[in-house]
Amino acid sequence: MSIHKSPAMFSEFDLSRYTIEWPEMIHAVVYLCATIFIALLLHTVVFSILRRVVRQTETGADDLVIDRLFQPSRWAMMAIGISLAAQADGWIGAVWGVVGKFIMPALLGWMAFAIVRAFALALDHRAEASEDPVSARSHRTRIAILSRTVTFIIVFITIGLMMLGIPGVRQVGVTVMASAGLAALAVGAAAQPALKSLIAGLQMAITEPLRIGDLVVVDGFTGRVEEIRMSFVVVRMWDERAAMVPTSRFLDNSFENWSRVSEKLSGPVYLHLDPATDIAPVRAEFERFLSAQPEWDRRMGILLVTEARPESIELRLGMSAATIGDLWELRCRVREHMLDWLRREMPDALLRHRLEVEAANARAEQ
Repeated sequence: MSIHKSPAMFSEFDLSRYTIEWPEMIHAVVYLCATIFIALLLHTVVFSILRRVVRQTETGADDLVIDRLFQPSRWAMMAIGISLAAQADGWIGAVWGVVGKFIMPALLGWMAFAIVRAFALALDHRAEASEDPVSARSHRTRIAILSRTVTFIIVFITIGLMMLGIPGVRQVGVTVMASAGLAALAVGAAAQPALKSLIAGLQMAITEPLRIGDLVVVDGFTGRVEEIRMSFVVVRMWDERAAMVPTSRFLDNSFENWSRVSEKLSGPVYLHLDPATDIAPVRAEFERFLSAQPEWDRRMGILLVTEARPESIELRLGMSAATIGDLWELRCRVREHMLDWLRREMPDALLRHRLEVEAANARAEQ
């Protein structure tokens, strides 16, 4: 079965039917090129002045903002120039009337996204320069969560505005833009876990139960908070494994935050010795060794007998340090030194639950 194609079907694609006004077209091209050139020249001049101004400042945050805004502002300046040219030239106006419906929302969204990211980087850079580590972690956490939330809103609005430029789906775009609240309620029934994580992320930024860089104990493992996203938190453990914990987990269940207020912590070293041990020499050696350690911040250093049983006594050697890392190293050093000192100076104080075969054999021979 063959289909006969009439020449009338392709008559619209016959270029001979159309007349091109070459002078008007050349005028439009020249006008367009001149407008783009002026826009690029103006953009170059403005950013040259801005870069010269920010060089005078001591902080590097201004440079981050300028670098982030350079490319999107360049294209936005060109789009503004073309829009002005479209009002003065019919050819440019006819083409821009179709293309501009998609380009302008995309450029506006790009500009807004670049501005958010630029100021987020600038604030993060300023937070890192802070002398207070707790305050720095607090600012970095809020910046990370809120910037991601604003970025999501920008992308959502940009897509809605671009949909308005498509005639076939314009009504869909209007619905998305005008009834976002109803859409959120409708989607919420099917995406309750995702919305719960989103709300939990915002609540995390406001209440700050944990921050980036905090040392936390959750689900039996200990690690540093490396990244906080809207749906999950990345916890980096000491062996470099990364645990992905749902954000809602930190709000619905209890967990330990060892650096909530500050990095200053105190920690114990426990020694189990013979009940007949003389405590005074052990305490003197502990205080002598502790005072010589650079990690000790001198807030706490005390030895207490915390338990006494018929077979052993428990000594608690309490100490403190300015950071969690220093405290860990200090406890390890004190534990190693005290065991070595007891082995050399007071061997009878150490508990022995080993089978002494040679002594048993000697007694058996007698």
